[in-house]
Amino acid sequence: MAGVLEERAAIEREIEGRTVCARVKEAAEQNPDAPAYSDPVDGGWVTLTYAEARQRVLEIAAGFVALGLEPGEAVALMMVNRSEHVLADLGAVHAGGVSCSVYSTFAPDQVAFVAGDVGARIVVLGGPAELARWEPVLDGLPEIRRIVMLEGAPSGERFLSWEDFLALGRERLASDPASIDARWQAVTADDPLTVLYTSGTTGNPKGVPLTHTNVFFEVVSTSRMVALPEGGTQISYLTYAHIAERVLSLYLPLFKFSHTYFCTDLAQLGATLGQVRPVLFFGVPRVWEKMAARLQALLSTQSAEQQENVRNAMTAGLAYVEATQYGRTPAAEVRAAYEQADSALLSVIRSMIGFDNATWLASAAAPMPLEVQRFFAGLGMRVLDVYGMTETTGAFTANAPDRYKLGTVGQAGPGVEVRIAEDGEIVTRSPANARGYLNRPEATADLLDEDGWLHTGDVGSIDDDGFVSIVDRKKELIITSGGENISPANIENHLKEHPLIGQALAYGDGRPYPVAVLTLDGEVAPGWAQGRGIEFTTLAELAEHPDVLKTVEVAITAANEKLARVQQVKRWRLLPVEWTAETEELTPSLKLKRRVIHAKYAGVIDEMYGS
Repeated sequence: MAGVLEERAAIEREIEGRTVCARVKEAAEQNPDAPAYSDPVDGGWVTLTYAEARQRVLEIAAGFVALGLEPGEAVALMMVNRSEHVLADLGAVHAGGVSCSVYSTFAPDQVAFVAGDVGARIVVLGGPAELARWEPVLDGLPEIRRIVMLEGAPSGERFLSWEDFLALGRERLASDPASIDARWQAVTADDPLTVLYTSGTTGNPKGVPLTHTNVFFEVVSTSRMVALPEGGTQISYLTYAHIAERVLSLYLPLFKFSHTYFCTDLAQLGATLGQVRPVLFFGVPRVWEKMAARLQALLSTQSAEQQENVRNAMTAGLAYVEATQYGRTPAAEVRAAYEQADSALLSVIRSMIGFDNATWLASAAAPMPLEVQRFFAGLGMRVLDVYGMTETTGAFTANAPDRYKLGTVGQAGPGVEVRIAEDGEIVTRSPANARGYLNRPEATADLLDEDGWLHTGDVGSIDDDGFVSIVDRKKELIITSGGENISPANIENHLKEHPLIGQALAYGDGRPYPVAVLTLDGEVAPGWAQGRGIEFTTLAELAEHPDVLKTVEVAITAANEKLARVQQVKRWRLLPVEWTAETEELTPSLKLKRRVIHAKYAGVIDEMYGS
């Protein structure tokens, strides 16, 4: 404990009084010509240096001031990942305001709630698609003064094009630079830097204000945990409304002088990986699952001899990655077999998919299926779990490339306390913890206790080496009618090991045994079917095909063999639909909305117990 507190004190001394505004200035002065942000344009890239980026931030800050933004007021942002999102965010902070990126999958009523709750005065939107989320509720949000549109600004005094906004900012900055300088210099380390909203698995989303100190502590702690290099390349593609993307590709690059490339379309992620070849890459489990499924589908098209060569090489890769876990030393023959497989094949595959330069690959936000982790380990890739929440400013435990255990979420970060409460809940304490929820005193009281411990809502354990394992959300554990406590996430991860199964929900609370509701993977299933000569026109039709149902049944059997008898799925249904954030079953960070699914498919679930 003493060591943790000493390290915390050292980090606090390092970050005392520092703000993101000052850090942007330091980055521009120390590396003025280094590339900062690159946007895709006509098959190429348009790049801003750190000096150019800061100048643009000051112009945007001046634009917000010209539009009447007062210190402490909020600017709401909704657009895809692009340099304008980062610059507008930082510009709002330099004007003394608070940024708030809003999930683009939020329904209009959720948008209205967030805008009202955070007190947004100015909104910056990407284009017509984002405006469609706001337009139905704008009349009920009179406190919003102006709406800046990157593309497609409608006529009317309330709207302003991005070009006109920048021109307004340049004019204001040129005429009164001292007042803009005074705005960002007045920002303090304890001021809110941003407000992020939980993605709302139940009820209205909750706003989490994060200060400059929260973010500085998180960035420094993360940097010490994983020892990331300076000046590396990375890809920004997940929403900035999510804490992981915000820390890793908005704040961390300012400390590491990273070159951030923006992927504005998830369908282009594979191509972007091949162009950028990032040093670090983060993906929620669903991203890694889909990537693994596509690779498995591609490998299945190779000749029998090629498939055998790949299997043998991946066996060597997995053995080596497992043998280099914390506390282990690989045998000479394991190392030699890996080096031979890596030289002959594995390094070629990693290069083909754009991961040949990657030194840190990570996942969080939901449990990573162990078989997916093992698949990438077979390629010589350590896809390491980290663990955190919006309320902890991101990760507070992490696996590092030189200190990891597969199946865990790693050790506590430098200066971070983590323990298991009497009821099994994981609790944590550090300067990265938020002070509570915006306008929600009762929820804040549930989150933080009198001693400053933040209650995560997750049940877990800590081993003798300090590695944390998560069982499940405390409120989501299934208690069967026989009194057995079961983790639905554990069942679901085993079910999703087959590439055909895109999503799975295990159910059984108060029931005699677990059942499962499943969906096909909309990307993998069509290719799988075509490769077997199965004719179909829709995914719904494919979900009813006897060969598909037989294969899913085999997958269920394989999953059950890895589960205790009381955890095994006794009945299941394959739905004729996909689950997405747009169809309500998933949050914007691709977690299951269990209550929504329970209600929407209550008839299906009841039928399984009645049959």
